Amino acid sequence: MNIPWHIYRSFAQQHFPDVLKPRAKDSHKGTHGTVGIIGGNVGMSGSVIMAAKAALKLGAGKVKIGFVQNSLPMPVLESQPEIMLYTAQQLLQQQDINAWLIGCGMGTDNNACHILQTLSEHQLHKPIVWDADALNLLAKYTKFHTLLNSNHIITPHPTEAARLLQQQTAEIQAQRTLAALNLYQQYHCISVLKGYQTLVQITDTQYYLNESGHAGLATAGSGDVLAGMMVSLLAQGMDCAQAACAAVWLHGVAAEILSLQQIGPIGMVATELIDAARQLRNQLLMTDN
Repeated sequence: MNIPWHIYRSFAQQHFPDVLKPRAKDSHKGTHGTVGIIGGNVGMSGSVIMAAKAALKLGAGKVKIGFVQNSLPMPVLESQPEIMLYTAQQLLQQQDINAWLIGCGMGTDNNACHILQTLSEHQLHKPIVWDADALNLLAKYTKFHTLLNSNHIITPHPTEAARLLQQQTAEIQAQRTLAALNLYQQYHCISVLKGYQTLVQITDTQYYLNESGHAGLATAGSGDVLAGMMVSLLAQGMDCAQAACAAVWLHGVAAEILSLQQIGPIGMVATELIDAARQLRNQLLMTDN
């Protein structure tokens, strides 16, 4: 196994310099940001847990989950006790969240709709990643359109993008560059069009075309892990453009590393990306690789 750390580091240094910033010796958990993740309706807790684990292991100081349920699901998250658990309504009262992720397994019922409305109205100045069911609600209700701004990121896969743009999935895939631009212009925020060579639309004229990763990323939960990585970088202080592009790249390279370790691409699972991404980020900080 020969992982080209020096190549990865050179690329990151050129495109995502904040990923390589060393941590101060006197830093503490509050230094590296607090992530708030809302999702996990009844029967759909797995997606929000994957996102939270990804956020924690990519470097966020604290990670809090708000479940879109009346009470906490059982069993409690024993595999990662560092993650703090709340109901969504409880988490919305927290004042220390630096960046939010909403949508993973959230559902689209009236309660989910109310929670999305509350978060968007009261946390407009905070970075927010809209993913999964948050995008489905965004496509369904035009009242949410005015709540998006330049602090927000939307992360649709092609079918979600088709709903957002009122097109067919085949149309999105046939003109992905145009679709990413249309998403940015219609929703007034950074748009991450996922899929083969994920596109990140940053401005009307600037976009990032990602070339890391492989077909093994087409697996359940991969998008949840990506969203968790993205919100983690936001909470650690990266601006939206760099956080979106860096997360997409790190996510793809993590898959490449797993393949070099003879894990995948066939049968690679989303949770395996998390530790690989942590390994990658730490290797990028080393100067002698």
